[in-house]
Amino acid sequence: MIARIVIFLLGTITGLSAVADNPQVELKTDLGTIQIELYPAQAPATVENFLGYVDKGFYDGVIFHRVIPDFMAQTGGLTFDFQQKETRDPVTNESDNGLKNFRGTLAMARHNNPDSATSQFFINLKHNAHLDAQGSNTGYTVFGRVVEGMAVVDKIVAQPRGLYRAFPNAPNIPVRILSARRKAAAATVATDDPQGG
Repeated sequence: MIARIVIFLLGTITGLSAVADNPQVELKTDLGTIQIELYPAQAPATVENFLGYVDKGFYDGVIFHRVIPDFMAQTGGLTFDFQQKETRDPVTNESDNGLKNFRGTLAMARHNNPDSATSQFFINLKHNAHLDAQGSNTGYTVFGRVVEGMAVVDKIVAQPRGLYRAFPNAPNIPVRILSARRKAAAATVATDDPQGG
């Protein structure tokens, strides 16, 4: 019961509320486990794309290669020796889905082309409002959030960086996603509104 209340309160703080049947994924990293909840109702193409990579084991062994304190921690595409993994076709941008880049949310990394996201994603470390869709400006698609393990994310952020000239924001000792697997959805307070309204 206490765990349910904590998850609900975290959802209220971030503007996102847990939905009982939303997919959940467990990311086991070198520094601990991160549990994430996905939002297929708001970002159907992005969630399908992400789960496709999860189900293929694509994320197993990738590193957090771009970690910027007070901004975000990015992963999902490079091996420990900074080799780019081969990805599928890009996914359509869904940043106008009403979800915001609050602390703890997951969003797709992309190039200048809004529809260029493939496998890489990041975890927001604060509310990055400039990454949200605003008017005619396309943002970065939010498709999930951390429901347990932000302390692990903070550990990743605290790692020393700067050893690799080509990747100055990568931790000096690579932090890997050891495995990414679907989990049974947690029994949480159900709501149809991920904004908690």
